[in-house]
Amino acid sequence: MRDAAPPTMRRARRTLSATVTLAVACTTLTGCFEEPSPHDAVRDFLVGWQTEDYELAAGRTDGDQATVRKALSDAKLELDAASFRFKIKSVTVDGDASKADFRAEVDLGENNPLWEYDGVLPLHLVDGSWKVRWSPSVLHPQLKDGERFAVDITPNPRQPVVDRSGEPLQTDTVLYVAGVYPAQLGDRAEEVVARLSELTDYAQDRLLSRIRSSPPDKFVPLVTFWRTRYQALQSKLGAIPGIKVVPQDQPVNPDAPRQIVGSVSALTPETEQKLGGPQRAGDSVGKSGLQQAYQNYLTGSTETKVITLDLKTGEEAAQLKEWPGRQNVSVKTTLDRGMQTAAEQAVADSDTSSLVVVDKNTGEIRAVATKGMHQEKDALAGKFPAGTAFSVVAADALLKAGVSPKQRLDCPAERTVGGAKFAHAGQTTTGTGGVGGAAGTFQENFAKGCVTALASLARRVKADDLKKSAEAFGVGRQWRLPLKSFSGSFPSLDGDADKAKAIAGQTVQVSPLGMALVGAAVASGTWRPPVLVTEPTSPDPAAETVPRAQPDPVPMDPKVRAALTKMMRAGALGTPAQAGRAPVYGVTATAGNQLTWFVGWQGDLAVAVLSKNYNAGAVAGGFFSALRTSS
Repeated sequence: MRDAAPPTMRRARRTLSATVTLAVACTTLTGCFEEPSPHDAVRDFLVGWQTEDYELAAGRTDGDQATVRKALSDAKLELDAASFRFKIKSVTVDGDASKADFRAEVDLGENNPLWEYDGVLPLHLVDGSWKVRWSPSVLHPQLKDGERFAVDITPNPRQPVVDRSGEPLQTDTVLYVAGVYPAQLGDRAEEVVARLSELTDYAQDRLLSRIRSSPPDKFVPLVTFWRTRYQALQSKLGAIPGIKVVPQDQPVNPDAPRQIVGSVSALTPETEQKLGGPQRAGDSVGKSGLQQAYQNYLTGSTETKVITLDLKTGEEAAQLKEWPGRQNVSVKTTLDRGMQTAAEQAVADSDTSSLVVVDKNTGEIRAVATKGMHQEKDALAGKFPAGTAFSVVAADALLKAGVSPKQRLDCPAERTVGGAKFAHAGQTTTGTGGVGGAAGTFQENFAKGCVTALASLARRVKADDLKKSAEAFGVGRQWRLPLKSFSGSFPSLDGDADKAKAIAGQTVQVSPLGMALVGAAVASGTWRPPVLVTEPTSPDPAAETVPRAQPDPVPMDPKVRAALTKMMRAGALGTPAQAGRAPVYGVTATAGNQLTWFVGWQGDLAVAVLSKNYNAGAVAGGFFSALRTSS
């Protein structure tokens, strides 16, 4: 894996280490020769070339000093090289002739591999002093008179983020790429980059080196503009001689879910410096969501060739090295466009809602829709009180502890458990049919979310068992998702009061995503971690073959699941979420601060809805209804 530091820092470190390597090599060789020795000439030439002390290097050759200095300086520009590094392999002497074999490593920047090649320095005695016999082949064995280096770059356009059927989740937007054809500039290259730099803040030396390192007849992209920025600068760009502007269609305008797909911007001097990756002018850069998380896959890297050019014809004379580059690829998600549309319709009438839809059998995220909330920060990564929606998880522990769904429980307006006070926000009653009515069952109180009845069961379950059930339903588990997400947090429990608060969801924090997975676990009988992207397997190309392991699925106790399924069917009856042909299962809950939850499923789709000042069950029902209508 290449150094992730900014390019300027990376280049500085490489130059320093190169100097040390060369110094060690030269020290090793110093004692091998009696004076006069070619060693000093070899050392000074390579050190001078490496450190850009071209006067020192030229002084150790027999060539015209100005010619040698220019050739060494031009080589760096022609390769757009960040640094050179050399190591002496051997020095042999045969009378008044000598030969030094060396290894060269050239950092071409732009996230390309180091270019490594073997070179030879022929030396001879001139008036008793060893000199490098100058010719272009000193720079590279295949470089001849009348030729120069060049770097031929072939970039690939940005690839799209796609849904599970392979359809793009963004539309094309026209970007404007300003660049030049080097052969058409003549001697105006420095003037052109100076004026372009003034407009864009790109460093003149970087723009100039890109021009000089490219084949003369090939378009060299220098700066990318979005429409608004281009329109503001269009007349000024048109006034710069040699600048050509090429429109490019790139898939950068996100469709729903927009905040999950993410936004894209044109490459700027700041982002280029910060990323230090394969990006070049003409590229776009992911700013958020999956576009940012998978930037290096969507942009990929360019095909790069080091070549020599005939100075007279401008044609390629020889290819010295080629890197195909990592091909950029689409990012395939688990999102479903039809379900996303239904989810968007479902939240539209609310002021503040978040809806997450997952496949109950796989944990794959099918849709994420919000109104007045953020799809990533709130729906996936939000930290909200679970409220009585946590009774789904608590019921797992209570049923395992032997509490029967038919057990009678009072539902008073207020209750104290272990010193902690609880108030039921619904109808003040001792039962289910009104004041003075018969006590309702555990299933009935679960269905209507009676917090005082549920809290009273704290004495019937151990703290460790509540914790185990929370973990089994993914609360606090370390799953792997390319975007920020929150799996939940469960507190330490020291007594009945703590247990009652946990059962009531007052001290448990969850996200809509986490609760959708809870619903999916009951629906399928197995908790599974979430999945959002199926290809590539990891956002980090370096870790692509060794992604962090997902937590293992956790099966439910079949008897507990059967009982809990009936309880959640009762929870959905009489709520707006019962829409549709197939039965709806779920629970509508409150979490304080005007927050309501619906957690449940219909068919193969599990949902979690969090709403403020709105009926979460109505949002879930709207989703199921919209999905049925569209199918």
